[in-house]
Order: sequence, then C-alpha cells, then structure tokens
Amino acid sequence: MVAIISNAAAAKKSRQFALLMAARDSEYVLKRYGGYRNVFVAAFGDAGSGETWDLYRAVDGELPAQEDLEKYDGFVISGSPNDAYADDEWILRLCRLIRDLHARRKRVLGICFGHQVICRALGGRVAKSSTGWDIGIREVAVANLSLPRQCGFLEALRDQLPPRAKITEIHQDEVWEVPAGAEVLASSAKTGVEMFRVGEHLLGIQGHPEYTNDILVSLVNRLLGAGTISVSVAEAVKKQLDATGPDREFWLKLCKSFLKADESYSI
Repeated sequence: MVAIISNAAAAKKSRQFALLMAARDSEYVLKRYGGYRNVFVAAFGDAGSGETWDLYRAVDGELPAQEDLEKYDGFVISGSPNDAYADDEWILRLCRLIRDLHARRKRVLGICFGHQVICRALGGRVAKSSTGWDIGIREVAVANLSLPRQCGFLEALRDQLPPRAKITEIHQDEVWEVPAGAEVLASSAKTGVEMFRVGEHLLGIQGHPEYTNDILVSLVNRLLGAGTISVSVAEAVKKQLDATGPDREFWLKLCKSFLKADESYSI
C-alpha cells in the first residue's frame, strides 16, 4: 500500500503547464517580481506540489513544438498590449496553435488578450470597445448556470459561485461575439462577455485575476506617461483602489479549479 501511495504522489507531482506570454516583461514587473512568469506561477501555481511551468514567449514567436503538446496538462495565454484581431505572424501562429489544442481537448485558459485570441481563433468576433478603455476594478455578474452533471469543474463549483464578483480590468478591446458552441459565463455593465467557456477545456476571462494592485498602478502610470489616458482617468483608478479591490481569491481558485479539474478547490 505504501508503494502505491508513493507512486500516485509521484504521478501527481509530474503535472506540467505552459505559459504562453503575449507581452514582454515591463521594467517594473522585472524589478519587483522577476518577470510575468513569476506573477502567473504565484497566482495559478501550487507551491510544493512539484508541478512545473514552462515559459514560451509567444510575442517573440516562441511556441511549444507539436511533439511537446501532449506532455502539458494545461496552457495559459497572457494579456498583451497587442490587438487579438491583428494579423501579425505570431498572432496567426498562436491562433493555429489554439485550434490544435482545441482539437486535442487540451485545457487552455486565456486572460484578457488570451481570452480574446481564443475567441478569434475559433471563429468569434473581437473588436475595440465602443465605449473606450475599461480600467480599474469592475463588478461582473456570474451567469446562472444550469449545467448537466457531466460538466466537470463548473458543475463542481456551481453551488459555490457568487452572483457577482469584482475583478481587475485594463483593456480597450473586447469579445463582441463568442464562437459557435461557446457559453457566456459572466458579463458586466461595460463588457458583454467577461468570461466564456467552450466545453470543459477552454476558458476565457477578460479581466486579470493574476494582477496585484501595484501592477495595475504601474500599468496606469505607463499609459498616463505615454499620453494614452488622461490624468483624471489615472487618478480615478488610484482613488478606486484606495476604496476597494478585486475578489482575487475567488478568481484564483476558479482558475486553478479549471486548470487542475481533478483536484478540489473550494470557493
């Protein structure tokens, strides 16, 4: 019996994930966290579990080789300053990879740009928001899910999902139309598709569960310095952060429960 338990534990520790970075590390994140990889691993990883996270800089054309795809238990696609509907070669290659992963029924979690590029790759529609930038803490409404018993991680979490939850947002593009067969899981007053799923293996989230408040402030300062947003917008975001924050623990547990659906993450 001891040998069987040891083998099971060893198998569990072999879990592997691939982080597909669609943005380059900012000077602030490099200095404060050592790069975005560490931010994502701190958010979605489990310290001491033995799992590994491999970094692929998709924005620089780096993607996992075809022969390596099956070794990964899940993939995470990050946010990006780029448009998911653009035709840069690295974005087109990423779209092809997403379609391949979808065909293989591999778990893929898309964050912000990642959420949008999954939508685009599978035939949905992504475009600029007609109401401009969405920056700050936004409350989203979680859909009233009526799922069959076979619906995996969502069925396990359905009774624990709150009707509303706050999340960090910083985007000006959004999903306008989800792909055929997709289900919208959350929306907000500003963004119609805050979260969607395709089957049990693809999940897109428009907000940033992985962001800490200081990362958001750093990004706001960069946008302000570049003249992309006004002083009043930047000050409003900072004032909001003094008064409230995201329901980060909820979002992190939701993401972990999706990526590691065979494990229990109580919300």
